[in-house]
Amino acid sequence: MKVAIYLRVSTQDQTLENQRMPLVNYCKNRNWGYEIFEEKQSTRKTRPVQWELYNRLLKKEFDGLVIYKFDRWARSTKELIEHVERLVDVGVKVFSYSENIDLDSSMGRAMLTIISAFAQLERDLIRERTLAGLARAKAQGKKLGRPRGTNMKKAPPIEAVKNLLNQGINEREIANMLESSRYLVRKVIEKIREQNTGGVIS
Repeated sequence: MKVAIYLRVSTQDQTLENQRMPLVNYCKNRNWGYEIFEEKQSTRKTRPVQWELYNRLLKKEFDGLVIYKFDRWARSTKELIEHVERLVDVGVKVFSYSENIDLDSSMGRAMLTIISAFAQLERDLIRERTLAGLARAKAQGKKLGRPRGTNMKKAPPIEAVKNLLNQGINEREIANMLESSRYLVRKVIEKIREQNTGGVIS
């Protein structure tokens, strides 16, 4: 059997090795042929490697897809369920190393739905807490965005940027949500990486 290994991280300074090594060994132990596909710095809306691979899988160029975790492939419940269902329908097997779920069984597909739903719920809760925190700060008179009467913008709160990064939201969207600029958002992200305390998703 020939499978496609898909690896993804969200930033250039994160390594793919933590995913590559166990997945390659996983395939070798089963005597599967494999081809590796790597994606870095993908946003929620632009994942060209994933999209190209997805269409190749639908054409049955590979017998299976191997990923480290389901959230490495998709960032929303809707996308994950739709993609997996279409792949299973055309006869492509999907293997998740971490979840260890057999999608050929009805129980496995049910577990996938539950896992995806909880992952989406977590992202929604993080987003709600972030927006609630911003609203509370504004109600307390804190200035989070552009001062009146000037074109100057302020750097967004570092905690707010961390939370939004954890949801896979890109620089442009973060800047819009926090009423800042992409340049200032990028500076905050660089600071988070330097401190290595952001807990940003890999």
